Amino acid sequence: MSDFLPVWKVKKAFKLTIHWNGIIPSFDVGTVTDEEKKTEAFDSQAMKYLSYLLYPLCIGGAIYSLMYVQHKSWRSWCIQSLVNGVYAFGFLFMLPQLFVNYKLKSVAHLPWRAFMYKAFNTFIDDVFAFIITMPTAHRLACFRDDVVFLIYLYQRWLYPVDKKRVNEYGMSFEEEADLKQKKQK
Repeated sequence: MSDFLPVWKVKKAFKLTIHWNGIIPSFDVGTVTDEEKKTEAFDSQAMKYLSYLLYPLCIGGAIYSLMYVQHKSWRSWCIQSLVNGVYAFGFLFMLPQLFVNYKLKSVAHLPWRAFMYKAFNTFIDDVFAFIITMPTAHRLACFRDDVVFLIYLYQRWLYPVDKKRVNEYGMSFEEEADLKQKKQK
């Protein structure tokens, strides 16, 4: 059984479909639906606009730190600038999801299990940010996750669930309901 899991993951990641022509299989790789193209377009649009904002902020913050903050060495300044860049880009990679939700007016593509996992993870990060002594930048990074989480929670309340949209397993809510009815009969 454990040998089939990696094969299934590769099949899902590469969107591999297998067609059987008698004994010989044929493969289609990377079939993308129109909805996925639309989502990818919104995602790339969000990343483009956010990068226009974030690149200058990171570079400006590094220059400000170099001129006005005392560092032990060039190496210390470089590491601190890179760490701040990592925190900023962590934030950058979280925001396109909110933009895609806004443009699609739907949050159906993130299942409740994944959402609750993210909520639990955010809660644990907050607890450790209060308990453990850590740099202020890391604490702020933990709390910026909370801001994104609260916005996502608001979007979850605001937008209705599109029951026709397929989830990560290729099933829509309506198809699942039909399957349950068939099983009950």
